[in-house]
Amino acid sequence: MTMRIAAVGDIVLQLDEHDERFVPSAPAIKAADVAIGQIEVPHTTETDVVGITVPAPPADPDALGAMARAGFTVGTVAGNHAYDLGTRGVLDTLRNAERFGIATTGTGANMAEALRPAIAEAKNKTVGVLSFNCVGPRESWATSKKAGSAYVKVLTHYDLDDMNPGNPPQVYTFCDRTSLEQMKTAIAETREKVDIVVVALHKGYGHTPARIDDYEYEVSHAAVDAGADLVVGHHSHIMRGVEIYKGRAIFHGLGNFVTVTSALTPDPDSDSEELKAWARRREEMFGFSPDPNTPGYPFHPESRNTAIAVLDVDDDGTLAAGFIPCWIDERARPVPLGEGQEGDRVTEYIRSITSTAGLGTQFTWDGDTVRVT
Repeated sequence: MTMRIAAVGDIVLQLDEHDERFVPSAPAIKAADVAIGQIEVPHTTETDVVGITVPAPPADPDALGAMARAGFTVGTVAGNHAYDLGTRGVLDTLRNAERFGIATTGTGANMAEALRPAIAEAKNKTVGVLSFNCVGPRESWATSKKAGSAYVKVLTHYDLDDMNPGNPPQVYTFCDRTSLEQMKTAIAETREKVDIVVVALHKGYGHTPARIDDYEYEVSHAAVDAGADLVVGHHSHIMRGVEIYKGRAIFHGLGNFVTVTSALTPDPDSDSEELKAWARRREEMFGFSPDPNTPGYPFHPESRNTAIAVLDVDDDGTLAAGFIPCWIDERARPVPLGEGQEGDRVTEYIRSITSTAGLGTQFTWDGDTVRVT
């Protein structure tokens, strides 16, 4: 029997109508034997922010029930917002996910717990899932004695062109050796215990179409080299290209899934000056303002193109990767699309950003799934 693993990008359930947001996508999620989603913000009643300039508001702990009812069985939690509400926010999120039957990975009371994989079993196979944050802030990182995320530290080098004052620098990014080796060790150890390994990486430059930075290739390839069968990225809140590396699929960014929040749309009468400044900076940096026709969805217009990544595993261990194209509708609900006008349009978008990134991945429809080779 073929086992299907499904994975999606960021899930933020900060606003209401949690179950309704999953209605169009739930059948596709429930059809998978293991379904993985990124729990982007703390689900806690804690309100005291810990050292973050623009924190994510906490989400209702009971909202995770909607995620579970939609069919998700694993939540990856490592990310830049995991520690916004401190240790209590981290631990509450894990406890609340467990309360609804969602296994978690990527955060914990210390680094050892954060590196612990989530293990799922289906159709006589075991799946190990690991989650790492590659974007900071440093306050979010776990240590041997502090709660937080498993992480890979990324270094940035600016090479200045001194011909003309004010010229923009060339920017190079690469992974810190120590934290990269820690990630590789965790993957290799998980590889010895399970049949399939999935690695989720919170990475990428936000709100910008097609861009994949140097470190993203480095950390993704390292994950495959260490034993990952599937690598999925999120954080940038917009789709990125798909790469095939050593026969394994790397979804460099799965964009948004159900992602509803008031955090990035400041109220001029009540919100903080930091949030107002961020909204101005967002328009300057990324060239867009949220679409007023999609309230609660303050993201780049192109981010409404999204997907459910899938990995099908046959009895003999043969892997077939692909995705189900989706479109985020006016109610911020991801809607799966089959082959035809709308599904082809989203697929062509993903094909285009993959090509722009210089990746030679091929896309072919196979029933409701676009296969990647």
